[in-house]
Amino acid sequence: MRTSPTRVTGRKLISAAAVSAALVAAATTSVAVAQEPAASATASEAAAQAVAAPAERLIVGYKAGAAEAKSNPAADADAVAKGKEAGESLDFQRRLGTGAALVDLGEQLSKADVADVIAEYQADPQVAYVVPDRLNKPQADPNDTEYSKQWDLFETTAGMRVPGAWDTATGTGVTVAVIDTGYVAHSDLAANIVAGYDFIADTAVSVDGNGRDSNPADPGDWSAANECQAGAPASTSSWHGTHVAGTIAAATNNGKGVAGIAYNAKISPLRVLGKCGGYDSDIIDAITWASGGTVSGVPANANVAKVINMSLGGSGACTSATQTAITNAVNRGTTVVVAAGNSNANAANYSPASCGNVISVAALSRTGAKASYSNFGSTVDIAAPGGQTSTGTANGILSTLNSGTQGPSTESYAYYQGTSMAAPHIAGLAALLKSANSSLTPAQIESAIKTNSRALPGACSGGCGAGLADATKTVQAVSGTGGGTTGTVFSSGTAVSVPDNGSAVESSIAVTGRTGNAPSALQVGVDITHTYRGDLVITLVAPDGSTYPLKASSTSDSADNVNTTYTVDASSETANGTWKLRVQDVAASDTGRINSWKLTF
Repeated sequence: MRTSPTRVTGRKLISAAAVSAALVAAATTSVAVAQEPAASATASEAAAQAVAAPAERLIVGYKAGAAEAKSNPAADADAVAKGKEAGESLDFQRRLGTGAALVDLGEQLSKADVADVIAEYQADPQVAYVVPDRLNKPQADPNDTEYSKQWDLFETTAGMRVPGAWDTATGTGVTVAVIDTGYVAHSDLAANIVAGYDFIADTAVSVDGNGRDSNPADPGDWSAANECQAGAPASTSSWHGTHVAGTIAAATNNGKGVAGIAYNAKISPLRVLGKCGGYDSDIIDAITWASGGTVSGVPANANVAKVINMSLGGSGACTSATQTAITNAVNRGTTVVVAAGNSNANAANYSPASCGNVISVAALSRTGAKASYSNFGSTVDIAAPGGQTSTGTANGILSTLNSGTQGPSTESYAYYQGTSMAAPHIAGLAALLKSANSSLTPAQIESAIKTNSRALPGACSGGCGAGLADATKTVQAVSGTGGGTTGTVFSSGTAVSVPDNGSAVESSIAVTGRTGNAPSALQVGVDITHTYRGDLVITLVAPDGSTYPLKASSTSDSADNVNTTYTVDASSETANGTWKLRVQDVAASDTGRINSWKLTF
């Protein structure tokens, strides 16, 4: 509560979702005595570093003229004396090239203990500075020349926080099938390309002079005016599949071009889109083959994909034929990621965005709001950067391309926009997750992405799924490097609106496959967007109706959002059953939304 304020012949084809995407042609001498910094700066620096983390060693710089600045025995004696004063056992280790003394703290001390030792040194007028001997690690930011333009990977507002995930996983061991226009040779992708297939059976669509074969090379998908549809203007080749592939797995730290999200993953290009689009039948066979299924007349796949990306779509709900192929792929252990579509409409009326067992991805602009073109709705699972070039070309998604307007020419880089660009962000993330934890199922990958997403920085009228995908948080969650629990997780990423000063709303999670009772330290992770969280009352409801208060209302808590984990003693409750998160806004003037929540047993 606030006290203040397709072709003319009529054949139905699936079209590439980003056909209208915007394209833009892309040895020093050591000194014996350490220098003497300002005392006030030294004290504040050391204090801040001591609070930041424990330490095993200290670097001590003595003032010129001090015996300890030149004499190792004197520095050792000083360390012993100061250790005695602080109640610790200190030991002089060696002299650094700058003349400073390296002092060992013995057994690893707490932050408070380190601070006590530092205070002893700071009190000595002969000490110029004392700082912890910090442990440094290689930085993950790559040296690719265009990386600074990839806001979608690292920017605070709407970037997907990818660099932090690279410390844990880079996609090694995972193949991603890009079901798209095929692949045009590009030196920034070549190292990560493995064998694919050309599934286009109709030579009028394939325009490569033949039907299905083992060569997924993209000859270009340009068309003349009225060739694909009456009234349609002429279009140049999109090289769409190559752009998508670059976002997922462009070679990284190679001193050129862009960085891929899962840059050690492999890309298997499967060609299904040609002039004017591509048929469901070809796409269905590509899904089947990519995931390890058998397709008549096509050799067995030696590069079975654990992730499929389909940045394509057409109008109409998901058909039983397409759904069957997707379900079979998921049952084989392959995660299927699809674009939500670019019609600024309900994704439920588009395919494969409306299919079950997929991760359907909406597009966000650089400000974190739904991109103007992006589809939306309850079938959308997650949002990712897709770009908005109407606000500036550099606000699009930069990736690998070709400069040819019809057939291939020289390799290039270009900014595109579209849910076609958002989907490969999630496919790349799925590859990182599978690389970090090879036992993850498609359902667990989807759940992890949704559960560990963060609230949208901007607006999305109609629904953009669980939120903005967070690569760092998600990879840490599945790999156990985030400091959280690593038990079995059940989650809900279905958004539920919380009305202002209204009745309580509930979100459900069905827990199955457990034996006995819930744990005495059941973890309840909650992600709720709200503009005045003090208004909220949050309750966990057990399968038998028992309630466990998580948060009470407070007139003094004016902060935004609830993104935290509660611990509940639920040992008296049977684990299996439907658990509910009940949320009520009990005061006027603010609204909110349950983005996602999870139970960790």
